[in-house]
Amino acid sequence: MNMKLNISRTNLQEQLKKTRNKRIDEDHIMDEVREILKQDDIREDNIQKNLKETLEQANDLNFDLLDSNRIYHKDDIYNLCINYRLRFLDAALFKSEIPYEAITRIKHLEIEHNTTLKGFKIIAPSKLFKLKNADDPLLFAPMGNDYFYLVHKWGNDLHPLRRLIMWPFKTLENFLALLLITSFLTALLVPDGLFSPQQSTTQFFMIFFFIFKWFAGISIFYGFKMGKNFSTEIWDSKYFNA
Repeated sequence: MNMKLNISRTNLQEQLKKTRNKRIDEDHIMDEVREILKQDDIREDNIQKNLKETLEQANDLNFDLLDSNRIYHKDDIYNLCINYRLRFLDAALFKSEIPYEAITRIKHLEIEHNTTLKGFKIIAPSKLFKLKNADDPLLFAPMGNDYFYLVHKWGNDLHPLRRLIMWPFKTLENFLALLLITSFLTALLVPDGLFSPQQSTTQFFMIFFFIFKWFAGISIFYGFKMGKNFSTEIWDSKYFNA
């Protein structure tokens, strides 16, 4: 005699529901979820508020949970900013939108370290800040004693030639070197016999000096008119014409 056992298959969704109902009453599940989401929204609102505040304070972080690859001294930040002509300013001055991934990262750190992060700083090109008049942001949280913790990086990487392009604007000495090299090469382009049948060394250097003064005059006029300054002076200045 053939006997068939009629065993019903297991519905995973029903089993999951039974497991949940053992933990919490079904009538209260929506209240629990609503409260969790409310607290999460409050935390995100507080993060957004703290990003817009200008505070000089150290954050209380658990050093055992920190990633050493994300800890940087102010001197490291200074060297990066002057090499690539970047600004290191309060996040409150940042005019572009801070991505949600950064907010999530801040929220994760706050929960992990049981603290509220404040005093955020950002490294970015000048054009990304709302500067007062007189493409790869990095978000930092201060740790104290001129140390900063890298919270999040977003956007595109800088152009590979940016450091070379910005080298002349790093210091006054670099800019003078550029003017001297440019003036010398320009003087070499002046054809022989333009001012005399045969150009002497003395005449060449007179032409070179004249060209140098011309380039220097234009540079000074442009610099004053546009409020430009060297990277060593503007890297942490909130003023457009610092």
